[in-house]
Amino acid sequence: MRLTVLGMILILGVAAIALLAPLLAPYTIHAQDLSNRLLGSSLSHPLGLDELGRDILSRLMYGARTSLLVGLSVVSVSLVFGTAVGCLAGYRGGLTDEVIMRLVDVLLAFPGILLAIAMVAVLGPGLNHLIFALCAIGWVSYTRLARAQVLKIREIEYVSAARALGGSAPRILVRHLLPNILGPMIVQATFGIAGVILSEASLSFLGLGIQPPFPSWGSMLRSGTEHILQAPHLTIYPGTAIAATVLGFNFLGDGLRDLLDPRSTGETITEGAAAGRPRP
Repeated sequence: MRLTVLGMILILGVAAIALLAPLLAPYTIHAQDLSNRLLGSSLSHPLGLDELGRDILSRLMYGARTSLLVGLSVVSVSLVFGTAVGCLAGYRGGLTDEVIMRLVDVLLAFPGILLAIAMVAVLGPGLNHLIFALCAIGWVSYTRLARAQVLKIREIEYVSAARALGGSAPRILVRHLLPNILGPMIVQATFGIAGVILSEASLSFLGLGIQPPFPSWGSMLRSGTEHILQAPHLTIYPGTAIAATVLGFNFLGDGLRDLLDPRSTGETITEGAAAGRPRP
């Protein structure tokens, strides 16, 4: 419970910083002080300056916007699309289920981060292409989970009764099946946001994500590695921001899992990670 509360505090803190960045940031993200480049902590720059003399604190605040934007966008699209496809596969069965699940198996056969790298490399770096690539690989974990839940629920008495009374497939899915699988899907989405934030930072670190001069925690971390001996604070602060945000969502996901499904062992929720892919 304490870790869940800690996770909520971390997430709310990052969200507040992201929303209020224009008001809280002491400097603009492009303001430079080249004469003091790589400067450490000071009264005017609490977290120091980067290699171009830009205020690290201000760029971290705006970087939080990037991470949350990508995380929420990718998970929202992946959750809606993956849940719909998984419900369809689990309820219809037969050829529909076979085709959908074979496609899912093909995508799961490759490490998700490598597929994302390949897609962004083909499409070109940038925010929109990054979100598209992560959505293209992110829906499969939600599809597998939704299908598994629907397979367990579709033969329960109240679903059979609704079917016997002439209820249409869309009505049964929306009224009877979907409300009963929302708990596991919400837990999966919470873990998924952490995975997407980590994936975005990884791609930006490789130069395939958000492009300069716009701040991203991953790109800030990459720039810092070039001066790690001279100015270690360039890597410490963005690395800490990534770790704290990811831990916050993971702590919250663990708490929600215990609350919504006390019998769960967590194996189903994290099967996407076991397959070697990010959990968007």
